[in-house]
Amino acid sequence: MAEQQNGCSPSDCAGCAHADSCGSKPQDMREPANPFSHVNKVIAVVSGKGGVGKSMVTASLARIMREQGFSVGILDADITGPSIPKMYGIHETAKGSDEGIFPSVAKDGTKVMSVNLLLEHESDPVIWRGPIIAGVVKQFWTDVMWGELDYLFVDMPPGTGDVPLTVFQSLPVDGIVIVTSPQDLVQMIVDKACNMARQMNIPVLGIVENYSYLVCPDCGKKISVFGESHIEETARELGVPVLGKMPIDPKLAESVEEERFYEADNQYLADVVNKL
Repeated sequence: MAEQQNGCSPSDCAGCAHADSCGSKPQDMREPANPFSHVNKVIAVVSGKGGVGKSMVTASLARIMREQGFSVGILDADITGPSIPKMYGIHETAKGSDEGIFPSVAKDGTKVMSVNLLLEHESDPVIWRGPIIAGVVKQFWTDVMWGELDYLFVDMPPGTGDVPLTVFQSLPVDGIVIVTSPQDLVQMIVDKACNMARQMNIPVLGIVENYSYLVCPDCGKKISVFGESHIEETARELGVPVLGKMPIDPKLAESVEEERFYEADNQYLADVVNKL
């Protein structure tokens, strides 16, 4: 496992000038939090592909824990596709001081930091290369004054590229929640996300299936719009729990469109309270 954390293989170490000092000791690459941040738990919300409603799940988890009386923050690490501020109706530019950057605060008390809060115009595209994006994500941890938080949820970009790697290496992530949908490629996609977390020695807390079904408004029948779910089988093979199945819910979609997710009530994930 030390080999995976170091990113070195025995052949890499052969002839290396730092081999004596490095040895087989795991390399801790975590960045220090801002001195004005005291975060109890960091939970990353990941997906193997885009379009599965990861931000919806992230905000839902934050809302549920906020309703339980916990202090909560959301670090929007999806730099090129940020959506969290708009979901909460936050449009002002973030303020700073000599000590760091203040996160914006939603109407339900959730603290939010996103690249949209730093741009002159929130619709401006972020056309940056991977290392710059990864550096910004680090700064959201080192430079933002989160204050006292019970939970910091990290809304990750899809895939297993630069930013997920940066978050897993740089932040003290306590566990991940994988978001997926009921489609044919679900197992392979979930496997990739799960395997990456395990290679980084980060616990997989469970899987959330989004777009699981649609409830007919007339008869109440559950319609599997994207095919029958196989998430239970996939979770069993991976040895992780299913944290919830979210349907296509017009009320949740409406709260997003109307930028008032601070009022959203997502009972589909109510069971996660004791699992995070």
